[in-house]
Amino acid sequence: MKRLLSGNQAVARGAWEAGCNVAAAYPGTPSTEILENINRYPEIYTEWAVNEKVALEVVAGACFTGARALTAMKHVGVNVAADPMFTMAYSGVTGGLVIVTADDPGMWSSQDEQDNRHYGRHAKIPVLEPSDSNEAKLFTILAFDISEKFDTPVLLRLTTRICHSVTIVEFGKRKEHKIKGYVKDIKKRLVLPAHARIRHRIVEKRLIRLSRYSDIFPYNKIEWGKKSLGIITSGISYQYAKEIFPDASFLKLSFTYPVPIKLIRKFARQVKRLVVIEEGDPILENEIKVLGIKVTGKDKIPLCGELTPKVIRDSLKRPYKRTKKPLRAPARPPVLCPGCPHRGVFYVINKLKLTATGDIGCYTLGALPPLNAMDTCICMGASVTNAHGMEKALGAEFSQKTVAVLGDSTFYHSGITGLVNAVYNKGNLNLFILDNHTTAMTGHQPHPGTGRLAKGEAGKRVPPEDIVKGAGVEFVKIINPDSLKEVEEAIKQALAFDGVTVLIFRKPCALLTKPKPPFRIDPELCNGCRLCLRLGCPAISLTFPKEKKRPLAVIDQGLCVGCGLCVQMCPRKAIVLSKEKENGK
Repeated sequence: MKRLLSGNQAVARGAWEAGCNVAAAYPGTPSTEILENINRYPEIYTEWAVNEKVALEVVAGACFTGARALTAMKHVGVNVAADPMFTMAYSGVTGGLVIVTADDPGMWSSQDEQDNRHYGRHAKIPVLEPSDSNEAKLFTILAFDISEKFDTPVLLRLTTRICHSVTIVEFGKRKEHKIKGYVKDIKKRLVLPAHARIRHRIVEKRLIRLSRYSDIFPYNKIEWGKKSLGIITSGISYQYAKEIFPDASFLKLSFTYPVPIKLIRKFARQVKRLVVIEEGDPILENEIKVLGIKVTGKDKIPLCGELTPKVIRDSLKRPYKRTKKPLRAPARPPVLCPGCPHRGVFYVINKLKLTATGDIGCYTLGALPPLNAMDTCICMGASVTNAHGMEKALGAEFSQKTVAVLGDSTFYHSGITGLVNAVYNKGNLNLFILDNHTTAMTGHQPHPGTGRLAKGEAGKRVPPEDIVKGAGVEFVKIINPDSLKEVEEAIKQALAFDGVTVLIFRKPCALLTKPKPPFRIDPELCNGCRLCLRLGCPAISLTFPKEKKRPLAVIDQGLCVGCGLCVQMCPRKAIVLSKEKENGK
């Protein structure tokens, strides 16, 4: 049977067919749908972990028992998981262990565009790169086999276009994997220095065997065409290059670390000109240059941003006859949703002219005009530690105008340790947890604060206020973010407190709740003062009636969810419930 699947769906299918027993992940675009789709297979235990490091450690424990286990994360998530990943390269596996990294060239939803193929070389573990969904499924299965054959974790590297584009996938049957059970082996798994020195030599010998295997890996293959031009490529770049140079000879690499040295030499000897086309850093290019082979690569192909057929064509000056003007999608700037419970908090932060250290999540959009309520955003959890560091550098007085802002899911991911650090080190941290009961930006995955598990069943709820109090915070308040007055009063109280304070602004995400009756603008009362526009709500805009000298505000009835924030902004009480709703229609 064949079906159209995205790369992420195909990885999930591959995990199922490979007999995967356990999977864990933390959501992050473009990787999120991998666990969401694995979650649909009842044969695989799945869980959303609080961060990527935890997820990898969970599946590592599973593989120690002989289970086949998989974790998936976006590229920056591998930074979080790097600590156990490097050690797992030394300890090895028992059941197969696959780590999926979903890189984001072009930074469509990320703070950087790191090329995680570097992690293969750095951690000394093999890297597989699929070029379409069918290979994503197939390579997931092969990754488990390679992991067990060579006693190593395997890094499966996807990019955004592989994750989200759809191609035909051929289905197979699930091969059940029986878990052998745990057998104690401290020289292998207890990586203290005396054992690690021995394991390091094993790792280096394993790399030599992997290098030989790369030369015979069946998906590292030569496709002969005209030998005037030879192209070495991998991943999605293979698809683009084939489109631009259909007549050239290709060496398509899928096992990209360690590289197949003999195969590369064989290919290079038989082509007149050699070009390396790869997205991201010149990793293959440098590996080939080390072999003493002359290639064209990043001196022509852009280092930054996502590759496309056009980028490759323009870089190598390939002639092209354009027949039609290409269509361009209209720009759609990101914005907080109508009724977002974070909007009022950001409005007050801006109003009080506070310095706000921010974090990763949809609330990062609070940095955009007209709210302009965010000063920093580095990585998950850094809002807490950034604010603490700024206070220690500039003194306690600075903390009276500084707040750290992060979401509930991010608090569990990486915020807790920073909070404990601030309490322990006598900080004057003001932490705002924007608790919308979900992991909103990645698609509403559950977390410990929701009390729901990955498959939807009830779990044990872990309220953030319990953690905060347990960490020793004495000033803790739960605030309704729909009341601007209540928000402002609570913030002022927190800023005046000597010590660590935590305000939890609690209201479910607007996309998870039933909209209330919408509001409208009474044109007879509105004088066009534009105060309501300061909230940045996408439901409110201006209209320019001919009979009026000034523009008036207008509320889109299809977008308004009736949160009522704008009502609190209007001094003329010109924002009222729509007539239809008032009349019960």
